[in-house]
Amino acid sequence: MSFMQSLQQAWTRNNSLVCVGLDPEPSKFPAHLRDKPDAVFEFCRAIVDATADLVCAFKPQIAHFAALRAEDALERLIAHIHEKHPGVPVILDAKRGDIGSTAQHYVSEAFDRYGADAVTLNPYLGRDSVQPFLDRADKGVILLCHTSNAGAADLQELFVSDESGGGKPLYQHVAQIVAREWNTHGNCALVTGATWPEQLAEVRALVGDVPLLVPGVGAQGGDVEAVVRNGRTIDGSGLMISSSRAILYAGSGEDFAQAARTATQTLRDTINRYRHG
Repeated sequence: MSFMQSLQQAWTRNNSLVCVGLDPEPSKFPAHLRDKPDAVFEFCRAIVDATADLVCAFKPQIAHFAALRAEDALERLIAHIHEKHPGVPVILDAKRGDIGSTAQHYVSEAFDRYGADAVTLNPYLGRDSVQPFLDRADKGVILLCHTSNAGAADLQELFVSDESGGGKPLYQHVAQIVAREWNTHGNCALVTGATWPEQLAEVRALVGDVPLLVPGVGAQGGDVEAVVRNGRTIDGSGLMISSSRAILYAGSGEDFAQAARTATQTLRDTINRYRHG
């Protein structure tokens, strides 16, 4: 099953637009896990098992694993998700972007080594840098468009003229190019931050039903109602609203996984209040 098919089915089956980001930070783990040799895997597995029926996707951040020399834990975690929770897609948050044979190696890393269903990419090297990913029609290609950080406006909102003599901000050019030219296999999505709700609405207007991965709710302060009202598609879906810290570290005791489940369910229910209103 392709990433897009899995995502659409998860939206419906779990009645959820929530994407749980898996960003392990051992200093924040419950005390009973911190000294365990496989703490990263055990922590993330517990979160996954507690929330899998409440989400539309999981999104492990590769830097959090690599910095801890825990790439093996990441491989096993993704395999665990696929085995125990089939139908919940995994997005490798890597933000890769390079040219030629290097891009092909990044494809192998994300999809063959780690077994991810989708990967985040930086589109600013142009189409040839993402073409090897686009060619994997069964996999999701999620391209940065308007990110959630404060510095997003430094480059992404630069005004760029077009052939007609008019113009628009760079992020809108990215949105249009991806939706109209790069999405030939229907496997593209865009990253649009929750902290920029007006820009989110503009991107949605430009790209139709292309899915949007929306980080920035929870710890970063994005407004859930604004995200859903500005980013949803006509059928009330089209979004992967990502939360990491607010879910992962909702509890600090031995019941941390249950606390994460409660936080995920609260976010899902909050989102669902605005999906069809």
